[in-house]
Amino acid sequence: MTTAVTTAAAQHSGPRSTAVRRMLALGRAEAVLLLRNRTALFTAVLLPVLLVLGLQNVLAQQAEDNPSLDVDSLLVSGAIGMVLAFVVYYNLTAAYVARRGELVLKRLRTGEARDLEILAGTAVPSVGLALLMCAVTGGIGAYALDLTVPVNPVLLVVGLALAVATLMALAAVSSAFTRTVESAGITTMPVLLLSQFGSGLFFPLEVMPERVADFCRLLPTTPAFQLVRVGWFGTDGSGAPTGFAGSWSTAAPHLVTGGIWLALAVWAAVRYFRWEPRR
Repeated sequence: MTTAVTTAAAQHSGPRSTAVRRMLALGRAEAVLLLRNRTALFTAVLLPVLLVLGLQNVLAQQAEDNPSLDVDSLLVSGAIGMVLAFVVYYNLTAAYVARRGELVLKRLRTGEARDLEILAGTAVPSVGLALLMCAVTGGIGAYALDLTVPVNPVLLVVGLALAVATLMALAAVSSAFTRTVESAGITTMPVLLLSQFGSGLFFPLEVMPERVADFCRLLPTTPAFQLVRVGWFGTDGSGAPTGFAGSWSTAAPHLVTGGIWLALAVWAAVRYFRWEPRR
């Protein structure tokens, strides 16, 4: 009798809770909040588009002094980089701060979801929107500018994954030093400026002085953005374009540097992330 009751209860208890289900549930809830927040939507959708228009003018001016500069490839890779920086990093920093201030993160920790699931679930809408915008930007750019197909799609995907993971970890770190959602625009500014002006988005590394370019290649977001460029075009600007096999040797330094920065960012996120407001 007891066995029959237990079996019947199990049949009517609904689907079994898994990490993926919990993350998707958190992601759906966060997506609703994102759609209701007009400021966040503007930052995520319109601001990167406006910056791309500015990037086009800057690159056109630089091409006048550097005729060998491949403006089309830089425009597409730079646009993808800016979308990732603003949609994933800035938007997610604000989301973590908002959910912490509302004590949502603290309450979620008392349930089934693990810490990583909570952080990843909160990031699902931002990451999904960023990847969608990257796909649209790349598709429109490839069609309008008649670009070649990606030389190494594997490296392109690796670069996108590395960029998303690094920016997610940096968002968690930045949120620890951000008291309010309004102040997120200030605390995220250093990383945003470094990504725009130091990681080859607005000012390509090949037009910088050699020592400055070498330093910029060591910045946290540069390796991932350069991997995207290598994966699509077979070069990071430091040499002639290569094929599928040659792109791996070009990408090797970026893979090493990017892996180190990702490990450091994850360590800092684990060390400094705050689950409830400061007292």
